[in-house]
Amino acid sequence: MVRSACLVARRRGGRFVTIRVLVADDQAMIRGSFAILLNAQPDIEVIGEAANGEEAVRQVAELAPDVVLMDIRMPVLDGLEAARRIAETGSATKILMLTTFDLDEYVYEALRVGASGFLLKDSSAYELAGAVRTIATGGALLAPTVTKRVIEEFSRRSAPRAPRRERVADLTERETEVLRLIAQGLSNAEIAEELVIAEQTVKTHVGRILVKLGLRDRTQAAVYAYEAGLVVAGE
Repeated sequence: MVRSACLVARRRGGRFVTIRVLVADDQAMIRGSFAILLNAQPDIEVIGEAANGEEAVRQVAELAPDVVLMDIRMPVLDGLEAARRIAETGSATKILMLTTFDLDEYVYEALRVGASGFLLKDSSAYELAGAVRTIATGGALLAPTVTKRVIEEFSRRSAPRAPRRERVADLTERETEVLRLIAQGLSNAEIAEELVIAEQTVKTHVGRILVKLGLRDRTQAAVYAYEAGLVVAGE
């Protein structure tokens, strides 16, 4: 659900500001189109554009945008490596990957290295703005989008990672249950209904899971669950 501008705007330094976005795509026409669409929103402002991953990494460091719309395929430095470098700096900037195909082999890796989700380039203006708001407010594009299919598809190709399985042992039994359900694409409300607990309790569990496992958001948690072998692809 797209949240209203008054709810999305966040307080920074004692004043309310809009969501600041950087658009990274090697095609000028696409960058321009996204900028026009997003700047038409009352709560979103495009503060910069990058023609390749190297420029994107540099501008994230200089401008500190809230969200980067990052094309996967770009010259000089592709979106995947750019996402990895941005994540490694510890930047608070959220990364929303852009792709032409709904089953791009690079998408899963992008989610694993730090992206919060991905969006198809042919998405509507409504979907684009909604995705930016979702990512900016700490959400993740997982379900019911094709992201879940991507995670499942490529998790089939690798065996569970032992170190990740060991870290799951730090979770309580209920937190492990919640992590499995996150990986299956359930929302907080759906998890609450499934486990017969309050939605606020689910939010608390999710927060603790992210802290204990050192993860950024729900998408990262879903990837982690698959890689730890907690969820079998397709179930």
